[in-house]
Amino acid sequence: MVSENDSSATAFVPGHITGFFSAHTAATCAQAGSRGAGITLSDGVEVTVAPGSGCRLNGDDVSITAVDDVCTRLGVDAAVDATTSLPVGAGFGVSGAVALGTALAANAIFDCGKTENELITLAHCAEVEAGTGLGDVVAQARGGLPIRIDPGSPSHGRLDGLPARPRIEYVTFGEVSTEEVLAGDTDGLTLAGESALSRLLERPTVEQFIAVSRTFAEEADLLTDEVADAIAAVDDAGGDAAMAMLGNTVFATDKGLSAAGYDPQRCRTDACGARLVDEE
Repeated sequence: MVSENDSSATAFVPGHITGFFSAHTAATCAQAGSRGAGITLSDGVEVTVAPGSGCRLNGDDVSITAVDDVCTRLGVDAAVDATTSLPVGAGFGVSGAVALGTALAANAIFDCGKTENELITLAHCAEVEAGTGLGDVVAQARGGLPIRIDPGSPSHGRLDGLPARPRIEYVTFGEVSTEEVLAGDTDGLTLAGESALSRLLERPTVEQFIAVSRTFAEEADLLTDEVADAIAAVDDAGGDAAMAMLGNTVFATDKGLSAAGYDPQRCRTDACGARLVDEE
């Protein structure tokens, strides 16, 4: 929502955990992206945009290439102030969230006249070209448990979803560089992701999503020791857990991590997707 004195606008974008994915290049950034599935979180990023310059994340000056690109594509000079409780660089789609939040809020404050799909495409392309994400933006725009059936922005991609809203717990053990993984050889990763998607569509349940995500992390050779130990502990406690892509993070449904003796962060599945918010 735009503030009363029209000096700023604020958007909320849910965090996004990807369970598995396959990477797909294309002739244009709007067509490129990923297939896969994930969960959007009630823990997310709040982005406030005002006329000015610079980008701050949790009070610190930062440089986020995708955010700069969004402002350039919109033709605006904006000061971006983002806050989040989510760990950065740990598989929660924070950079995509800030880019999408910037697009939504800047469109409102600068009266850019863009539609939702145009703004999602701007943020998606900014993420793809920065190498910091392939499917977070379109998933965060949708909310719920999105399944990315075809890659790309809204005019090219196709989304479905699981009709469930489980509670989520997560524990982070550190960062994984999305840029390094996506810049490397992704052929094996993509094969594993395509297989996981086929199996999920055959049995579209939360339990199957967790199961195929676990298999994907192993087949794509992305599973870390800390996450593997946590998944095993949750399994021994009778729960379901998997690794967040791309981050050294484990997530579980319901009270899986708590039952396994961890002290996790807890949240809900986001039901609405990215949106402008009212000021208090």
